[in-house]
Amino acid sequence: MATEAHGEATGLSFHPMDQFIVRPLFGDGEVHWYTPTNVTLWMFLIVAATLALLVMGSRGRAIVPTRGQSVAELAYGMVHKMIADIAGKDGLKYFPYVMTLFMFIVFANLLGLLPLAFTVTSHIAVTGVLAAAVIIGVTVIGFVKNGVHFLDLFWIRSAPLAVRPILAVIEVISYFVRPLSLSIRLAGNMIAGHAVIKVFAGFAAIAAVAPVAVVAVVGMYAFEVLVAFVQAYVFTILTCVYLKDALHPSH
Repeated sequence: MATEAHGEATGLSFHPMDQFIVRPLFGDGEVHWYTPTNVTLWMFLIVAATLALLVMGSRGRAIVPTRGQSVAELAYGMVHKMIADIAGKDGLKYFPYVMTLFMFIVFANLLGLLPLAFTVTSHIAVTGVLAAAVIIGVTVIGFVKNGVHFLDLFWIRSAPLAVRPILAVIEVISYFVRPLSLSIRLAGNMIAGHAVIKVFAGFAAIAAVAPVAVVAVVGMYAFEVLVAFVQAYVFTILTCVYLKDALHPSH
């Protein structure tokens, strides 16, 4: 009660985690699986932004590229090189999926920084699906390409025979932990950064600390723009590593 009274007296009232609440777009009713929500809206905008950059931005294919074409070509070249360097030429067959994954996460992270926006990658329900799709996909590819030899991924032949069973158990556990690490890393970074920005923005309402709070918000916002790209890059490069394991499972 004393804390609430103090907050009302200073005019400081903010809830950093409110920005992650899923709300229906129309009305204030309960959210069901078929209910259009703020998540639905921002996912649609993410897809639209991706199409605008990759399709509309590169439609002209001018010799002297426009800004949109330059950004699209830069993203294309970066992801293409990433796959070729990590997974090899065999991995380039899966370039469309990896490229789509990278662009979706980048735009989800960046659009979430807009005022009044919703960061869909702050929810495990979203990042978990992305991670599960990657792990299930590379597992299927591994068995299709290698058959039972895909299990060589868990049997480290370079290790002494006595410790191979122990290492196999560790490898199996680490393999099934991959979707958790992928999803939690991305969502955790998005939640932490946005919550800190909201806290600093709340302190900006206090005249005594407003200048410091504004500087902190600007600095944190710039840092989150960098994090948005880094987290998309990390998610994508780990996807390429897992793809390499599926295509070339032998140690």
